[in-house]
Amino acid sequence: MTDWFEAWFDEDYALLYAHRDAEEARLAVSQALRVAPELGQGPVLDLGCGAGRHLEILRQGNPLAFGMDLSPALLRLAPTSLRACLLRGDMRRLPVKEHSLSGICLWFTPFGYFSDDQNRELMLDLGRHLRTGGVLVMDYLNAEEVRRTLVPEDTLERAGVRVLSRRAIEGDRIVKHMTLTQLDTGETREAMESVRLYQPAALQEMAATAGLRLRCVMGTYTGEAFTEDSPRWIGIFEKPCQQFG
Repeated sequence: MTDWFEAWFDEDYALLYAHRDAEEARLAVSQALRVAPELGQGPVLDLGCGAGRHLEILRQGNPLAFGMDLSPALLRLAPTSLRACLLRGDMRRLPVKEHSLSGICLWFTPFGYFSDDQNRELMLDLGRHLRTGGVLVMDYLNAEEVRRTLVPEDTLERAGVRVLSRRAIEGDRIVKHMTLTQLDTGETREAMESVRLYQPAALQEMAATAGLRLRCVMGTYTGEAFTEDSPRWIGIFEKPCQQFG
């Protein structure tokens, strides 16, 4: 059976989230560089990079930055200038050497897609692939804000497509079922998203187990401090030198 993330991330996804644009990416990357200048040099992986909107900005200052995504459709949408630095693959099987990366970025919630065991193993793997002094940027949901502000159903139209979205909290996951209708033909398609809602403490515990230490947290792409009402939980982790004695 095909997992939801294998079936959904395509041209329709890009259309639905077109408002997540280059300007938002520019703000996010600039704030990340402010608190994690390590992203500005050495090999940095934009994991789950999609069409590369964050990667394109990051590479303006760091030509060693590269991206990886599972979706061939989104990778095809990337600018031609990025094609040579893009990999296609599953984030659970990173095709790079351990301890080789100076940074890993997970922009716009490419974490929590899998089972708890797989999510934990992914975090451990991220820690293994960072070199000492490397940083991890995790741009994630504010779980409590998602629960508090959940809109059960809405409809929008974009570029000739009507999208009916139904959302629910199912156990510890936020699940969205979508019906996409082509307005000119009436053709419909079903899609879904399902993301584990981790509390910040759980993310920090997973990261600590992976040998990572929290450096700072932001609640927005413009760098505001995280509060209970923040739209995002953006954690910046570092891989410190081992301490002895």
